[in-house]
Amino acid sequence: MLFHLLYELKDSFTPLNVFRYPSFRVVLAMVTALTATMVLYPWFIRQLQKRQIGQVIREDLGANHQSKKNTPTMGGILLILAALISTLMWSDLRNPLVWVAVTITLGYAAIGFIDDAMKLGVRGSKGLSEKGKLVAQFSIGGACLGLLLWGGVSNFGTELYLPFVSTERLAWTLPGWLYLGFALIVLVGSSNAVNLTDGLDGLAIGPVVVAAGTFGVLAYLSATTLTYPVDVDGVRVWTTFDFAAYLRIPSVSGAQELSIFCASIVGAGLGFLWYNAYPAQVFMGDVGSLGLGGALGTLAVLTRNEFLSVIILGLFVVEALSVLIQRYYFRMTGKRVFLMAPIHHHFEKKHWSESQIVVRFWIISILLALAALASLKLR
Repeated sequence: MLFHLLYELKDSFTPLNVFRYPSFRVVLAMVTALTATMVLYPWFIRQLQKRQIGQVIREDLGANHQSKKNTPTMGGILLILAALISTLMWSDLRNPLVWVAVTITLGYAAIGFIDDAMKLGVRGSKGLSEKGKLVAQFSIGGACLGLLLWGGVSNFGTELYLPFVSTERLAWTLPGWLYLGFALIVLVGSSNAVNLTDGLDGLAIGPVVVAAGTFGVLAYLSATTLTYPVDVDGVRVWTTFDFAAYLRIPSVSGAQELSIFCASIVGAGLGFLWYNAYPAQVFMGDVGSLGLGGALGTLAVLTRNEFLSVIILGLFVVEALSVLIQRYYFRMTGKRVFLMAPIHHHFEKKHWSESQIVVRFWIISILLALAALASLKLR
């Protein structure tokens, strides 16, 4: 919105031409979202307290968790709104990739909102059923990605690329319906993995910020070219440097606008973390975790880094796998692999402090992000 308004005035005021550069708008988006969350969360937390919107704690969790009962939850509402509004303010709204990312994030956040409302509205309610969540998630994701693939508004392809392997050496082109199914697994899996990770103060939002920043770098490089002059036999000619071609990574037309979406998540996430750090003053709830997980899954698909996302989102993948392993191994044998799942609760049972678990998991997420970025040159 503001981007279009200000950029249209560039002919009257030349300095406004700076808004043409996504790198400049990335900074604006992050600062906008960060400022909004830092300023508004104290007021928002008071509103949640007035309405007695407090966290429901599982009875099988320890005393440390029981002491958090009734801490304001659903704080993800402000987080998601700040990120999306900042995105709409500073991105090119003619870009279909932006609308896919915004719509899926908002849709998944709405699913989380309904789930949270059901838990809080009916005492003892477990919220939406697993089947209900999955149906809603697959439906929203399928509709948005289906329009992207077959809506005639984009040349979005169905190729799959492996990390650490040049796009020139190996790429699999799938039929549209098969690619859609695979992309939906990435999308829905990411959303639920972040939801499962959100169990300790600051545990989920830290890796979300790291992952969003990583996807932001990938999105920017996948669609950015640099035009500069060179002298050829005494004659100045203009040449173009294509980052994606040089790095041999997937090239996605228009993906540089997704870096603004990523920056908005980073800014809003850092603002939320200020109030979610131990001891948390507010929890994000399913409205935040499902929405943010959906955003990260969408970024993995739209930047064509579905397989690389296993590394970028590695911490969330491990948390989700720990739940699946625990559930199905117990069904088959009656025994448990972990003391408790998700795996962060296993380490609590091993007498790690909450701060130790959170900080160590953050370190792991940063190392995984660095490993993913290393793939830009190791191809």
